[in-house]
Amino acid sequence: MEVRSEGIQVRCDKLPAPVIPRTRLRIWFIRVCSSIVLWTCFVQLVTVSELWHSHFFSGITNRIYHITQHPLHVKDAIVQAPPPLPPPRNYTSNGFLRVSCNGGLNQMRAAICDMVTVARFLNLTLVVPELDKTSFWADPSNFEDIFDVRHFINSLRDEVRIVKRVPKKFSRKYGYTMLQMPPVSWSNEKYYVEQILPLFGKHKVLHFNKTDTRLSNNGLPVDLQKLRCRVNYQALKFTPVIENLGHKLIRMLQEKGPFVALHLRYEMDMLAFSGCTNGCSEEEAEELKRMRYAFPWWREKEIVSQERRSQGLCPLTPEETSLILQALGFDRETQIYIAAGEIYGGDRRLAQLRSAFPRIVKKETLLARDELQQFQNHSSQMAALDFMVSVASNIFIPTYYGNMAKVVEGHRRYSGFKKTILLDRKKLVELLDMHRNGTLSWNEFVDAIRQAHEKRMGQPTRRMVIPDKPKEEDYFYANPHECLCEGTNCDDLLGPSNSTHV
Repeated sequence: MEVRSEGIQVRCDKLPAPVIPRTRLRIWFIRVCSSIVLWTCFVQLVTVSELWHSHFFSGITNRIYHITQHPLHVKDAIVQAPPPLPPPRNYTSNGFLRVSCNGGLNQMRAAICDMVTVARFLNLTLVVPELDKTSFWADPSNFEDIFDVRHFINSLRDEVRIVKRVPKKFSRKYGYTMLQMPPVSWSNEKYYVEQILPLFGKHKVLHFNKTDTRLSNNGLPVDLQKLRCRVNYQALKFTPVIENLGHKLIRMLQEKGPFVALHLRYEMDMLAFSGCTNGCSEEEAEELKRMRYAFPWWREKEIVSQERRSQGLCPLTPEETSLILQALGFDRETQIYIAAGEIYGGDRRLAQLRSAFPRIVKKETLLARDELQQFQNHSSQMAALDFMVSVASNIFIPTYYGNMAKVVEGHRRYSGFKKTILLDRKKLVELLDMHRNGTLSWNEFVDAIRQAHEKRMGQPTRRMVIPDKPKEEDYFYANPHECLCEGTNCDDLLGPSNSTHV
């Protein structure tokens, strides 16, 4: 037994080493290398397809997006394909237009629409706009962080060629100099054709470093006005992340019944900028003044708050807003969504409004903290959520007629003239003071408020034209009446009696 055991031991020692583990390792290594090569090739093909505007890969990515947004149900017999992309417009580009938008979200949104229009009638290639990162809000968001950049490029490709960046050959390294300038405000088509277009003969790239109100409200061809609307209402879609969370907010509100979106513009930056301190303590008024002086591009420094208020140039306070809403007929059961940032003075200043309307909510109270975490320190993305809710609301009421109020008003007109109550602040301040000093009873106050706003509910009306005074005209994006009816004649909708030409 011992000898046999030793023999067996000897025979075992002479067997060759196992080969199975080494073969498996080789196969695993080959598979990993092959996968890396295949994925590298796929990524390169997708990149090339983006440069060539490939129908094939665009179709694939569009299908992937729509499938993730609308999961396929097995019971459905028909799967709807995404809408086909418009055919690309073939034209010889006169150069590249680079733009840096300034201001908040809605000011930049309008500017983007204007710059697409400028690029279109000058036959330029537009570079995806750059967003303001140096304003009061210091939002680091890029265009693609707020808007669906692929949809923006593809949906407008039959009008204008849009690229993500200026080609490297048009850089200083290759001897090109880019001209930077702000175009003249409220300019028409003639200015851009005669003054701007010739500049591209020398400078292949032109950089507009300011874009707010650089295109006139009136006097443009109807096709250009309609293009501004197409960009605003169709091409500028928010990213899927923002869209999904915005729609969730809207669903949560609608499940509880009709709701009012109140754009309560009683925020620190607005009060400091406007110099309005009604209802503030002396310490708060001083704090707002220091902020106004801290920003050199806010030109007005010494402001008398009461004079500004009497002229209707101050946002309504939360306390004033409470009385106005009650006078307009809203009761305690009204669901109110506050579409705004942090109210100056916090809960203390909201106390009277909340007492009259206990069903007040805002995004911070409706959504979980982790849902909003990704938007912290990104004011434009936060504003995008408020924008979506405001457009979808049953009634929209802004307490200050700023950029958001104007752009939302225009969206609601475009969506079927949804009710928007445009408060006459100059008249309201007069009525409020009369009621508070006892010269106007509550019933008289209510009657006066309602009478003053009968024709300020977002009804169809022509945009006001004031020759040679563009700043005093109605803003195009608040009332784009050329886009609200078919053809070029809007008389059937607006009626000759609604003309507001001055």
